[in-house]
Amino acid sequence: MSGVGKDAGSDSGTMMTKTVKLAWGSVAVGLIVLAIKTLAWSMTGSVALLSDALESIVNVATAVAALLAVRWAARPADDDHPFGHHKAEYFSAVLEGVLIVIAAILILREAYAGFLDPQPLGQVWSGLGVNLSASVLNGVWCWVLLRQGRALRSPALVADGHHLLSDVISSVGVTLGVVAAILTGWFWLDPALAAIVAVNILWSGWKVIRSSVGGLMDESVPESDLAVMRELISANADGAVEAHDLRARHAGSATFVEFHLVVPGEMTVDEAHGICDRLELALQEEIHGATVTIHVEPDHKAKHTGIVVL
Repeated sequence: MSGVGKDAGSDSGTMMTKTVKLAWGSVAVGLIVLAIKTLAWSMTGSVALLSDALESIVNVATAVAALLAVRWAARPADDDHPFGHHKAEYFSAVLEGVLIVIAAILILREAYAGFLDPQPLGQVWSGLGVNLSASVLNGVWCWVLLRQGRALRSPALVADGHHLLSDVISSVGVTLGVVAAILTGWFWLDPALAAIVAVNILWSGWKVIRSSVGGLMDESVPESDLAVMRELISANADGAVEAHDLRARHAGSATFVEFHLVVPGEMTVDEAHGICDRLELALQEEIHGATVTIHVEPDHKAKHTGIVVL
């Protein structure tokens, strides 16, 4: 017995609409930041600021990838994809992780060239001021993406937020490197800080890829989430004997929950169905986007090791 309530479906559609709007916002912010950082680099000639601009190109590419993914994930289930298209977001997140790694490699290449031939910098303070405005914009949008992405259960938006966070961190490092190079006259500090930032970006890319692959491999939800589900089932299964074999996984903004419900052998189908409806409603109210599948069994199938009904 399974189902998704009408209210849950409506909430899911609203969440997906917000996700698409945020993805469009990421593309717009990415283009603005790229233009600002390119201007800052042209003003100073700094290798570190060039690396910052290179990363922004990847930001735009990943924002576009996230937009395409969330739009695809928003499509309803069909005959070929009866469980929906939610996992499309994980592909985007993996791509973002790969692009983050590529950005780091490009930055290391520019840093190496800077080490070989350090150059004095141009309009440093003006350029840093311009670059700082881009960092502030990125920081604000990063906070929006991480907060809303987690609330909307969107792996693509969360990955994009982490990517922007790495960009903000790298921008801070770049700024410190450029300032130190000017104050000390050690212009090799410019590419040195760019190289350190690149290593940090590599680590960020690996974390994004790791979390996304877990979703593609149907990794179980965290134990804390399973504990909440057990409590809900125990408190709302009055009339049943026990529940066991609880399994749950995330697929983008959706959560699939499955378990076996043991009921007295003499209970009618209508009574068992009523318990299932009550359980589905309780789980869907607590877990947005939940799709619940319940396998009803007679009492001689009890394992006495599952969820005890309160």
